[in-house]
Amino acid sequence: MQNNIYQVLENLSIPYKRIQHPPVFTSEQARRLVPRHSAKAAKNLFLRDKKGKRRILLVVEEQKQVRFADIENQIGLRHLSLASEASLQQFLGITPGAVSLLALINDPEGRVEVLIDRDLWQGDQIQAHPLVNTETVILSVADMAKFIAHTGHAIQFIDLL
Repeated sequence: MQNNIYQVLENLSIPYKRIQHPPVFTSEQARRLVPRHSAKAAKNLFLRDKKGKRRILLVVEEQKQVRFADIENQIGLRHLSLASEASLQQFLGITPGAVSLLALINDPEGRVEVLIDRDLWQGDQIQAHPLVNTETVILSVADMAKFIAHTGHAIQFIDLL
């Protein structure tokens, strides 16, 4: 299921900056191990609803605290929780630590919903893992939107404090 994400970006004429670093699994580790850049860093969570019928990729500014109740109230769902590692592999074809918007390329059926914190989208550039947690790419927010459209996913914006 792994796509060559760099080939996809090049086919879409999306320029990017590629940064290699030690493996990171959390936002805290990324703050320590990924070289600083002016692009906004994202916290990416793969969620499921209580019945396991809906899968959600939640992407917020990495320093924001995520409270599931805030998200549930905005999107009309109850009992959100983190999805399992097996579910992450099944739906996005990646492992923990590699979660990012770029993983949507591995969901051609559009089974994963995309929720993005509006504040994250206000910057010029965004950081994302290119299907692995040992690299980070930087691209413009406009180009990320172009990429997401290419995958066939729609973005639903939310507002987190």
